[in-house]
Amino acid sequence: MMIKAKNLSLVALLAMVVVCATSFWVASYLHRPLAITQDEIIEVPAGGSLNGLINNMAQRGMLGDAESDIFLHRLSVRGYNIFTNVSHRLHVGEYKLHPGDTLVDVMQKLERGDVLQRSFALIEGWNTRELRRALQRTEGLVIRLAGVSDEQMMVELGKPGRHPEGWFAPDTYFYTSGESDVDILKRAMLRQESILDTLWRDRDTGLPYSDPYDALIMASIVEKETGAAHERPQIAGVFVQRLLRGMRLQTDPTVIYGMGDAYQGNIRRKDLQEPTPYNTYVIRGMPPTPIAMPGERAIYAAMHPAETQSLYFVARGDGTHKFSTTLQEHQQAVREYQLKRKQNYRSAPAVETR
Repeated sequence: MMIKAKNLSLVALLAMVVVCATSFWVASYLHRPLAITQDEIIEVPAGGSLNGLINNMAQRGMLGDAESDIFLHRLSVRGYNIFTNVSHRLHVGEYKLHPGDTLVDVMQKLERGDVLQRSFALIEGWNTRELRRALQRTEGLVIRLAGVSDEQMMVELGKPGRHPEGWFAPDTYFYTSGESDVDILKRAMLRQESILDTLWRDRDTGLPYSDPYDALIMASIVEKETGAAHERPQIAGVFVQRLLRGMRLQTDPTVIYGMGDAYQGNIRRKDLQEPTPYNTYVIRGMPPTPIAMPGERAIYAAMHPAETQSLYFVARGDGTHKFSTTLQEHQQAVREYQLKRKQNYRSAPAVETR
């Protein structure tokens, strides 16, 4: 009996050793680098599971090619889940994996909710059409507004009847998997409304604006007229002076906006004479809506224009402008900078400044 008891104890000990060794061997698969040679993205969709994620990784070859390797990877994940219960704490979203990452790294990313954040840059001076085209090309963003009119888009954004131009703040917006163009636009609109309201409360006195929307229109014109940040207050100052004196604004970007698809890169004399609601060579005052998405600094310039006697300006060809107080000075500047353009003439600064 003593011999049998010793034999049983030895068998139990051997079994324990085998189980421990096997467990250690299986667990080692948690620490093996994944079979990837470049950054890869995996996703936990809404309603997704840990098993579904591991199956997807196996199908994409991330767990190796051999069936035994795939089996042992799966087994190691199940063991990890027994002790951590990670399958009940999954965060929906995309996760970026790097060469050298292991299954432990993956599990920890899932537990932390270390989801991939993508970014969308809304550029100062874009118009609504350019903004919507850029959104449709943005990777990982759900597009809900494709084929929808601008009017219906504003209904979707909770602002029925509002013209969309100018109402989206230029900035970089971060988003995760499952977010849509509507989400980005709502955030951009709320930001622009906040900027406009804040700056309106602290605006200069004596401005020719009846409400914040007038200032937004002016800011959009300033944004399109110059890419040199230091010039914005002076550009705004010229336009404010012209409005106060009852002069037409006569600004080319409004003509271009009014031309729509007819604009092919050139403004002809007949275009300046064509009556549209936006042609400030024809109409008095400002156009009915903004003509672009102005940034915060352009809005600030519209609210705090430079005190100036200048009524005219012309592009120098280096991205800046020559300002003049009289028509005679302006005509001389036009002859100097426009009629005798240099080969390196450009309308924007060499390094665009914000």
